Order: sequence, then structure tokens, then C-alpha cells
Amino acid sequence: MNTINLEQLAESQKANAQVMMTLVRTAFHGMEQLSALNLAASRELFNTSASGAQQLLEVKDPQQLKGIATSLAQPNVDKLLEYSRGLYDLAANMQREITSVMEQQYSAMTHTASGLVDKSGATPIAGDVFAGAMKQMMSASTTAFENISQMAKQMTDIVDANVKAASSATAQAAAALTPKK
Repeated sequence: MNTINLEQLAESQKANAQVMMTLVRTAFHGMEQLSALNLAASRELFNTSASGAQQLLEVKDPQQLKGIATSLAQPNVDKLLEYSRGLYDLAANMQREITSVMEQQYSAMTHTASGLVDKSGATPIAGDVFAGAMKQMMSASTTAFENISQMAKQMTDIVDANVKAASSATAQAAAALTPKK
């Protein structure tokens, strides 16, 4: 009968705590970046709105109003595109960091479980059956994890393509609104 190895249990808890701390640090870093992005966008929106309001207050005739409205539209669209790209980049980086941590954790867990299965296979009573079942279960979980990782990558690629297409379409639409000089 196997006894619980307290040293292995302590190491496992320490590794789990380190993974959790890494994930929390990643989340805090992401929140800091999101806050900075939102603050910069808010500041820019305020400055643009104040400048636009000042320009609108100085309007003397309707033709001048049309020109000012058009000149204010393009920079706002550009800033919205820049904000969207920043938001997407932030989300994509967070997803990559979290996926990396989870892959490392899964790899370590698989390695540890494999070692335990190999040790349990050395026991004479039903060791082969248990080891075979555990290896089959580990193989199935590895396949599932790889499939999930592949699906996450495909989803990231799809979102990336959609963001690029939307940015391009919005930029083209904004260019069409801008008067030719």
C-alpha cells in the first residue's frame, strides 16, 4: 500500500500556487494595460470633442459647418480603429500568455502523472491493468487538450482576420467620407 508522500504533495501545492500567482499577475498586468488604453482613449476623446466644439462655435455659415463636420469625422474614425486594434492586441496577448501558462502546467501534470503510472505499474497486484487504464486516460486527455488548443488558435486566427477586415473596411469607408482636395 502506497503512503502519501508529503514532500511530493508540498511540491505540488507550491507549483500550483506559482501557476496561480502567474495567472493573477497576468490578469493584473492586463487590467493595467486596459486601464491605460481606456484612459488614453478617454483623454483623446475629450480633447477632440473640446476642439470640435470650439470649431463648431466659430461657424459662421452652413458650408463651413459641413467642412468642419467632415474634417472631424476622419480623425475620430482613425482613433476608433486605433483603440480597437489596441484592445484586440491586448486580448490576444492575454490569451497567448494564459495559454502558455496552461500548456506548461498541463505538460508538467502529464509528466508527473506518467511517472506515477510507471511506478504503479511495478506493483504486482493489478498494476498492469491500472497502468494501462491510466495511460489510455492520459492519452485521451492529451488528445483533448491538443484539440482544444488547436481550436483556440483557430478562433484567434479567425478573430484576427475579422479585425483586420473590419479595420480595412472602416478605413475605406472613412476615406470615402473625407473630401478630396
